[in-house]
Amino acid sequence: VAPDENHVLIDADYSQIELRVLAHISGDRHMIGAFRTGQDIHAATASKVYHLPIEEITSAMRSSCKAVNFGIVYGISDFSLAQDIGVSRKEAAAFIRSYLDSYPGVENYMETIKETAREQGYVTTLFGRRRALPDINSKNFNVRSAAERIAMNTPIQGTAADIIKIAMVRVRDRLRREGLESHLILQVHDELIINAAKTELAEIKELLVRNMESAVQLSVKLVSELGEGESWYDLK
Repeated sequence: VAPDENHVLIDADYSQIELRVLAHISGDRHMIGAFRTGQDIHAATASKVYHLPIEEITSAMRSSCKAVNFGIVYGISDFSLAQDIGVSRKEAAAFIRSYLDSYPGVENYMETIKETAREQGYVTTLFGRRRALPDINSKNFNVRSAAERIAMNTPIQGTAADIIKIAMVRVRDRLRREGLESHLILQVHDELIINAAKTELAEIKELLVRNMESAVQLSVKLVSELGEGESWYDLK
């Protein structure tokens, strides 16, 4: 909570950072295009998967594709997707197949990163942070499959974690250089929270968004969304 009436909490979190990182790493032109034109990525995905104009996509269709968009970076199985969206396993498998046909760059990334992991025994984030995968060539199917899911996910989730840490340091350093009273108090997943003096609000908001969105240069723009409130709860 804000310490007194002269302060307020300012929060900014990255919008869909893992999907933006996936678009960059996979180089998939359809996903990159959707982000660059400012489309709702889940509706854009549903449009491709269901072969319908985006204006005809229902909220249920969008929700199903949202589950795939976020699940795909964790190597979601047809069994897990079926449970998540309430369809049969066969329907879920067809859904995943349609998704990968819609984003061929993503499918290529998933197969390539698994092969890379098998060859070198590890994968890395965009910034070179390494995750060892000793089970990637296991003869046990379940053990090997778990390692393959980690191989697909680590470059995405790990890079997103790297980016928020870079942004955190940049924001902290800028606050100090500007001699501001406001200070960074939390980094949680993909968000930063500042205890801001009310006299510095406009400057803090601009500083926070600018430094988060320019933390790294990807093929799609990083976007951070602001919140303001007396407590962390209020920020949401």
